[in-house]
Parts: sequence; C-alpha cells; structure tokens
Amino acid sequence: MNDTLIPDLSPEERFRQTRRDFLATSSSGLGGLALASLLKQDGLLGGDVNPLATLQPHFAPKAERCIFIFLEGGPSQMDLFDPKPLLNKYDGQALPDSIIGNAKFAFLQKETATVMGTKRVFKKHGQCGMDISDLLPHIATCADDIALIRSMHTNQFNHLPGQLMLNCGAALLGRPSVGSWVTYGLGNASQELPSYVVMVSKGRGLPGGSSTWSSGFLPSSYGGVMFRNGTSPVLNLANPDGITNEMQAASLAALNDLNHLQHKHIGDPEIASRINSYELAFRMQSAAPELVDLAGETQATLDAYGVNRIEPPIKSNLGGIGNFQTFSRHCLQARRMVERGVRFVNVIHASWDHHSNLDPQLAHNCQMVDQPIAALLKDLKQRGLLDTTLVVWGSEFGRTALGENRPGNKAITGRDHHPGAFSLWMAGGGIKGGQVYGATDDFAWHVDRDPVSIHDFHATILHLFGMDHKKLTYRFQGRDFRLTDVHGEVVKGLLA
Repeated sequence: MNDTLIPDLSPEERFRQTRRDFLATSSSGLGGLALASLLKQDGLLGGDVNPLATLQPHFAPKAERCIFIFLEGGPSQMDLFDPKPLLNKYDGQALPDSIIGNAKFAFLQKETATVMGTKRVFKKHGQCGMDISDLLPHIATCADDIALIRSMHTNQFNHLPGQLMLNCGAALLGRPSVGSWVTYGLGNASQELPSYVVMVSKGRGLPGGSSTWSSGFLPSSYGGVMFRNGTSPVLNLANPDGITNEMQAASLAALNDLNHLQHKHIGDPEIASRINSYELAFRMQSAAPELVDLAGETQATLDAYGVNRIEPPIKSNLGGIGNFQTFSRHCLQARRMVERGVRFVNVIHASWDHHSNLDPQLAHNCQMVDQPIAALLKDLKQRGLLDTTLVVWGSEFGRTALGENRPGNKAITGRDHHPGAFSLWMAGGGIKGGQVYGATDDFAWHVDRDPVSIHDFHATILHLFGMDHKKLTYRFQGRDFRLTDVHGEVVKGLLA
C-alpha cells in the first residue's frame, strides 16, 4: 500500500501496528480475555504501552457504540422485509433462465425448481410507511427509526464463508471481525469491561464458531470476549476457593514485576501487552457479575424485553428450543453493556437456515427476537442512547424465491440460500431512520437499485465511528490490511 495512505503514527500506534499475536497462545479458560492486574496506577507498569488505550477517531463520530444482532442462517427477506406480490401469482411456476442465469445453489435443483409463494401479510408502518411482515409486529412499531436496506448482496452462498464475509470482510479464516477492527481503531472506553463482548443463544450452532468474532491477525487483545449465560459470564474469572482479592493482588503484583523486568531485558512489546491485559479482567471480577444481574431493573423493563415470557410450543426448531428468555436477557444485557462503556456487542442467534418447515420455524424465531429487539430500540431511545448507539440486524445472505426441491424431499416447504439480494437494517448511531434504501426485482432475485456490498456496509459502520476505512490499516505479512480490503464506499444515503 502506498505510504501516503499511512498517517504519521505516534509511538503507541506504531507499537500496536507491529505487535505479534502473543496472547493467542495463552492457555484456555479466560475466553480470550486477558486476565488481571489493576496495579498500573501504582507505577508497576512503568512506561509500558496499553494496547487498549482510548484513541481518537479520524473525524468526529456519530456512533460511540454498536449492538450488532447477527441471526445466523439467512432469514427469508421476502417473508420479512421485502414484499413480493408476484410470489403468490406465480406460485408453482418456473422462473425463466433470464432471471436465474448462472446462479449457484446449496441444495436446490434449478432445472425443476418452481416459485414458492408466501403466507405473510405486509402492512405499512410508521410515518415513513415502511412495509414489514406480520411476523414482526413489535419491530414494525420502530419503523421510523430504522433504515431498511433491501439491496444487500454478497458473493458467498454457503454459511461459513458467508458468515466470515459479513463479520470479517473476507471469506477466509483468520481475518479480524468488524468488532475487533473497531476496538483496534478506538481502544477501550471502559476500565472495568471489555471493549468487545459476544453473547450467543444456543441453536444449531455457528459453523464458524469464534472465528466470527475473532481478532484474526490482530493481537488477541482486540478479539470479542464471549459472555456465557448465568452468574459466571467468563470462565475462571472468580477467585478459587480460599483465595482472597488481597492474595490475588499480591500474586499479580509479583507476576507484574517479573514481566516488567523481562520487558526491560528483551524489549518485546507483547510482554507489555500481556501486563496490560491483566488489568481488565481483574477489574471485571467485580464489574461482570453486577452487569449480568438484572435485579436492579424495573419489572416494566423486564416485561418489555420479555425476560420471563413463556415460549410457545413447537416440535422442533433449528433455532433451538428454550431460547426465548435467553435472547431477551441478551438484548437487555446489551443495553446495560453499552451504558457501562462496552463499545461493541454481538448478540448472536442460530439458526435461520430454513430449507424446510419455513412457515412454523420462521414464525417461532421471529416471535423469539421481535419483542426484545423492539424493546432494545425503544429503551435506548428513551434513555437518550440511540442517537449514539448503532443497532444492526443482519445475516450472511437471504433466501430464494424458488422453493427448495432437494432430492428425497417430497414436500417443498423451504427456501435455499440466496446471496444475490437480501435485506439488512440499521438504526441509531448516525443512521437516517424511516427509510428503505435500495430495491430488488419482482422476485427479490437481483438488486434493481442502489446495491450495497458487504464492503460498503463495513465502510459505513467505520465511518459512523469516525474512522476512514481506507486509513484504518494493520501491517501483516508485509501488507497493510484493512476491513474492507481494497473495496467499499460509504453509503451516504444511509447517513443522517
């Protein structure tokens, strides 16, 4: 990359650009989080550099934090956000080759596939008149805060590469996630909690697992920290029985001294990084339990999110059974996290991969997420946080207008993967709500107007955080990498 694209770096920034991924080799049990020392304030760290120190953005940001809701599997856009009346008119008929072209499919047999209609009813909502499906009545009440993008597209039609593309900007393992890039670019705004937190509702599971929130080739300080359900959100965060905080502090002080001497002798900046990483988890020992304890929330808030709601029965569901309350808690905890300085929160639910049984399973999943996501938007707005908190609903791709006719399946009850056109929405954090951006053809097959690529989407997120996606780089293996690779343009029509 041309040197003119690389701004003059401070010693701290240069240190961060040249670090090896030492912490990636640390033992398991800390969830990728660096554990403990807090003693920097006592001078034990000397002049060592903190890799998570707060940094200034390239320009004034609109967003200070992001809650990224990732619904793995590919929700059906024409059943949720992109109404297509011709689906029912042409139900059971083939689409012409002029539309299908050379499209690739995961399972669908295009020679014999036919259009699959929809049972969904769309109505206009909000002053903007946004069309939203009857499966999302709560989110529909937030239409005027939402920018609905109907023209997303990607070049990946299978789950793992598609998830990596959406979350990391490349269909390759080992690339940093968008949350890691934001943390790398801006540091940590909290002294007690990680900058980047991940919460996953169990379902079929994520094909890519932690690679979707990994720091990749960035130092592991910038990776997402997974919070588990329950009162112990991070493994091994609590002291063992018989170990007091004073005893731990003394042990860590001694370890800190040894690391500091080693850093003086060797000069490896990774040692300084390791010392600084201890600080955060030590503070988390008191902050994390309070964070996940919802006892201080009002009953009205708990009810709004549906924290104690009863899940309706269903025989089987890809998204798992028993996740209604979990997903509600995750949305509420996401609000609590951003209130306390967490910069980037992933709320993940799997799976929306409805190759069959689309109608009952999509309805079940929508009922799971609709109420708490709407409550999150309204709660942030009521607290004056939505203007500076970016909320995203997204998945790796959409579904086909054609019903899936997989060999051996008698009934056609689902849709296959479709990367060519799908929907995603954003709200708050500098986004111009109450609008539909882009459009697709009569069968949601191709983008007709204002296409938005994954790279454009990521460039826009970084822009909202006050960062130029062309300048946010990290040198790895002799090349200056960035989240958007060599692509991407900020979608200015989405900005307030």
